[in-house]
Formats: sequence, C-alpha cells, structure tokens
Amino acid sequence: MISKDSIYQAVEQFIADTDYYLVDIKITPDNRIFVEIDSFEGVSIDFCAELNRHIESQIDREIEDYELEVSSAGLTEPFKVLKQYEKNIGNEVEVLTKAGKKITGILIEVHEKEFVLEVEKSEKPEGAKRKIIVSEKLTFLYEEIKTTKYIIRFK
Repeated sequence: MISKDSIYQAVEQFIADTDYYLVDIKITPDNRIFVEIDSFEGVSIDFCAELNRHIESQIDREIEDYELEVSSAGLTEPFKVLKQYEKNIGNEVEVLTKAGKKITGILIEVHEKEFVLEVEKSEKPEGAKRKIIVSEKLTFLYEEIKTTKYIIRFK
C-alpha cells in the first residue's frame, strides 16, 4: 500500500519553491490517491498536471497499482489548513461552531490559534424608533469550529 508520507514528501518537494501549499492528501484502501493544493493566486490546471506527473515519477507502477487525482481545493469545501484562512482575509465566510451555531461575517484576522470575524447585526438603541446595523468583532478558537467555508455571492 502507498504511504501518505511518501505522497506528502513528493508533493512538498515539488511545491517547495512555489506559492502553492498542500491542503490535503487522502488515500483510500484501494489505492485511490487524492491530493488537494491551493495558492493565494489560484491553481492552474497545468500546475496540477505537472504535480501529477511528478508524483507518478516517485511511485513504481510495477509495484503499486493506483489511481491519482491532483486538484485545487474546492471553492465550496470547508477550510482544512491555516493558509486557507489567510487566503480568505477580507472575504465573507460562514462558520459552523461545534455547538451548532452558524455565523456569517467578514474574515478580518487570522492567527495561529484563533481567527476574527466582523459580523453585522441590527440593534435597536434605547429610545430609538428604528433598528440600526452595528458591526461586532467575534474571535473564535479553531478548536471550537466544526467548519469554515467561503461564501459565494452573486449580485
């Protein structure tokens, strides 16, 4: 069976001097290998093809039978690594906490153990007739989060 570590090493070797970063590697029991990469500038299909060829050059087909798929991290998939949070600073995201609460806001800060969202809510100030929109900054520890996803809006 192909080891995740050998795939990881092949990917890291190939992307070492690039702006690309590894998001995830999955290997199924029947040797189907899925590699997800990303970059702050997006991922080209040509780069995926080059990485695919590089990984294939590291695995002997005579010894291992496998299926390999290299792709960019899905736009609607939950974030898996810190760099995906960094890439999305300034973008609207949806956070689902482990407590089951959904919060939508603008990702404004990313740190090693936490991130900050700016959320808007309507409040009615005391003595006012109408509600007003106010911004609030909420800080979340990654360990409190079930998923964080980029929100696509069509205007």
